[in-house]
Amino acid sequence: MDSYHNHTDFSDAKTPLAEMVAAADLAGLDEFGVSDHLVLHPEGKIFEWAMPPERLDEYAAEVRRVSRAAHRPVRLGVEADFFPATVARLSALLSRYPFDYIIGSVHFAGDFLVDEKRKPWENLNEEERQAKWDRYWDLVAQLARSRAFDFVAHLDIPKKFGHRMTEEAPAPALAALDAIAEAGMAVEINTSGWHQPCREAYPAPALLEEARRRGIPILINADAHDPAHVTRSYGPALLLARLAGYTQTVRFKGRRRSFVPL
Repeated sequence: MDSYHNHTDFSDAKTPLAEMVAAADLAGLDEFGVSDHLVLHPEGKIFEWAMPPERLDEYAAEVRRVSRAAHRPVRLGVEADFFPATVARLSALLSRYPFDYIIGSVHFAGDFLVDEKRKPWENLNEEERQAKWDRYWDLVAQLARSRAFDFVAHLDIPKKFGHRMTEEAPAPALAALDAIAEAGMAVEINTSGWHQPCREAYPAPALLEEARRRGIPILINADAHDPAHVTRSYGPALLLARLAGYTQTVRFKGRRRSFVPL
């Protein structure tokens, strides 16, 4: 198995990159990827949970340095937030580096951070919550149509604090999956959701089944911020993938993907 969605002290984890790679060795992973947060906010806002663009040189160099001593391939990735206003600038910036993959994330529905705190969700009524969900799915579809990313992170993350969609697979979500399929992108089974208030992996089983029907490939990732979590809940994720009909996952090198059996 591989693990491509992992964070270090370059963004919102406390663990140095070398220690995360050492944890991957102990876990017996075949490949390990580093994917720290990057945010090019349209208004130039800075977030402490993301590395500033000025650190990309250092980040890429550190991944190369650590990979030379690793016992398995270490892939250079990044988890980049999608904003329609900055995606062209983001693509130009990331093209300067030898990334193996680029993860596309939607954490912002307009100015609303969908996964930061519980209270903002609780302050919304049902209609307002649904509007945030609809905005989220519209942005996921735009993310896919931008062709700037290789796979989508933690699909349906607005449910993190337990405020779920009114339907299992509403039309806006299906439209987003259609756009992902058309773009030839993958999605991940992100196991971190099992350890959040929603107590469910991202995406939900119904959405994963819809992804399978559309031929959308998958990865399994723990979204690890701690060395102990690089393969957290991989067993249930494998079962979830098989129940949805998946028989293989994808891996990336030089932004080209290949398939490996589950």
